[in-house]
Amino acid sequence: MYKSVFFGGIVSLLLSSAASAETVYFPEEIIPLQVDEKVIEHSFFSRVDELELNPGTYSLKLKYSDLYEQGYDEHHVVDSEPFWVSVTIDQGKNYDIVFNRADNAVAAEVFAESPQISLKAKGSSLGMPLQASITAPRAQAAPTASTNKPAVASMPVSAPISKPAPTTAQSPSASAMLDFWWQQASPEERKRFLNKVTK
Repeated sequence: MYKSVFFGGIVSLLLSSAASAETVYFPEEIIPLQVDEKVIEHSFFSRVDELELNPGTYSLKLKYSDLYEQGYDEHHVVDSEPFWVSVTIDQGKNYDIVFNRADNAVAAEVFAESPQISLKAKGSSLGMPLQASITAPRAQAAPTASTNKPAVASMPVSAPISKPAPTTAQSPSASAMLDFWWQQASPEERKRFLNKVTK
């Protein structure tokens, strides 16, 4: 009897701490790389497109990567250097990272030089612009955040499979898709891939 009450209390405590986390959703063009000191692991065929964070303030390391069709069978990948933003997560709110996607590769290259993204609470019509920086901003705990809670509740619960690269009426070539995914892969993933295909 006492054991079941004890274990039931532990389970409810674990569930209540996980339930307090809020979710931040990322578009496929904005890739989360790090939260404060925690590096986010991506695999070659899937990437993380949402994070569960407890209320508080965090430094997020992000990267912009997009694919633009140049011609019938030609594509151009536009990447930014990794950059940092500081976000504040409020209790009871989920968020989207939003930005205005460029119409063409030239405009995307300009965007990649100085990414302009916003944090928008679900249900809100306006997003809060985030200041992009090459160096990590110093994250301060928000007044509502409890200092006893871990910074990241579960990150990620699972790594959802990303949506395929954007296409138009004509599908991109296999080589363009390979180039796109090669750009998404970490150096370690690239090395494993090369070892696999050269055996």
